[in-house]
This record gives sequence, structure tokens and C-alpha cells, in this order.
Amino acid sequence: MTTVAEAASDFLTQKRIAVTGVSRTSGGAHGGNVVYGRLRERGYEVFAVNPNADEVEGTRCYHSLRAIPVEVDAVVIAAPPETALTTVRDAESLGISRIWMHHGIGKGSVSDEATKYGRDHGMTVIDGGCPLMFHPTSDGAHRFVIKGFCRLTGALPKKV
Repeated sequence: MTTVAEAASDFLTQKRIAVTGVSRTSGGAHGGNVVYGRLRERGYEVFAVNPNADEVEGTRCYHSLRAIPVEVDAVVIAAPPETALTTVRDAESLGISRIWMHHGIGKGSVSDEATKYGRDHGMTVIDGGCPLMFHPTSDGAHRFVIKGFCRLTGALPKKV
């Protein structure tokens, strides 16, 4: 096992990242939209995934990982945890080996079954926390306040 900081660093060196669960309603506090927007701001090639949307925040949205026309390096799951296993299986079949199940404040997207499946198939699965807690995507609120809260509540794993 590796530390979450090491896994986060590796994840965030990837350039093409899909974010599942991005909402059609832009703005607000939905985790998927916040992650999607920040990754775009920081220069990543980001792909929104929502089976019920063709466009999100003025950009094309894909109905599944399989619909993305280029290879993706990593996936942030910000959709309900019930969908995580299907997403991890799809990622594995596409050769995507880095998964981050978003979990900040609130319910989160972590699925123990999906985590186990991914790890059993050689994938790096970060099962909690948020990519915005780590450099180069972080901001003060995420890096200190939300990260601290997630450590206290167990929403941020120590090892992955």
C-alpha cells in the first residue's frame, strides 16, 4: 500500500481525466462540478461524464467512459456510490488504472465493493478525499479546512 499523498501526486500528474457525476446544473457545491471546473482551470484535459447530459458547463458531456473518443489516464468518480463498481469495471476494461472516489463533506461516492474490485485488478484506487486537497489543484480551503475535516471523519484514507 502507498500513502494517499503519494497516490494523489501520481493521479494528478495525469493529463487526461474523466469526472463522472458532473451535474447539468453548473455552479453550486456539487463535488463533481467543482472538481471538473478546477481541473479545467489548471490545464488538464477533462471529460465530463453523465449518462443524462449532452453538455455540462458549456462543454460536451459523455454518457459513459466508453464514449470518450480518446484514451483517458484517470477517473474521478463523483457519482452515487451505487454506480462506482460499473465505472471501475469500465475503467479497467479501457486500461485506466487510476481511480479516485470523491468523498468530502456529505455522502460521497466511495464503494467498498468497487474499491476491492479495482485493487484486486491492479488499479490504484483512492477511496475518499478530493483531488482539490492536493497540489497542484488545491486551494487553501480544500488543503487545510476540508482536508482536516476529512481526516477527522475518516473520509480521507491514510493509505491506498
